[in-house]
Amino acid sequence: MVRTDGRNAIVPEQTPRQTWESDSARYLTPRGRGKPDAWAEEAGESRRRGGQRLLSAGTVVPPDAIARALGLEAGGQAVSRRRLILLDDVPVELADSYYPPRVAAGTALAEPRKVPGGAVTLLAELGHVATRVEETVTARMPTEEEREALRLGGHEPVLVLSRLILGGDGLPMEFCVMTMTARDRTLRYRMRLD
Repeated sequence: MVRTDGRNAIVPEQTPRQTWESDSARYLTPRGRGKPDAWAEEAGESRRRGGQRLLSAGTVVPPDAIARALGLEAGGQAVSRRRLILLDDVPVELADSYYPPRVAAGTALAEPRKVPGGAVTLLAELGHVATRVEETVTARMPTEEEREALRLGGHEPVLVLSRLILGGDGLPMEFCVMTMTARDRTLRYRMRLD
C-alpha cells in the first residue's frame, strides 16, 4: 500500500518473503530404506523442517467424484488418510489421500500411524508402482475448516492440487487432494516428451 504526505509518495519498506517451490515428481518416487519422506527431504534442502500430523486414517465413503476416479461404486468405501502438512511447525497444507480397498485394505495405510518412507514407498513394496499421473490445480477461497487449520486470513485463497495415480495395470491406486496456502507458493512441472 502506498501512502502520501500530500507531496510525496511514501512506500513502506517491504519485508522479504521466501517463496516455496515444489516439484511433484519426488512425491511419486519410492524412497530407499531409512530415507526421510519426500516432504522432510524437500524442506531440509532449504534448511527448513518439514513435518506432518496424521489427523485421521481408516475406511470412509469418499466424495462421489473421488469414488468415480478410483473406479468405486457410488457409496463404496475407500481407505483414507488425512494429514496436516507443516513447514517449520506452521500449517501449510491439508492432504487427503484415498485408496481403493484392493490396494490399501489391511495395510499400514488404513492404520493411524506414520508410514516409513511415505505411502508411495509402501505401495511400491506391495507391488503398486505409479506409471501415470494426472494432476489438476485450481484456486478458490477456503472453507471455514480449511481457513482455521491453515491459519489463513479472511481473504487468502488456497491452491488445490488433485492428483490421480494409476499403476502399471492401468488401474487407479490413489487419489490425493492437497489444499495448500497460496501465498508464496510455486508449483513446478517438468515434462519429458519423447
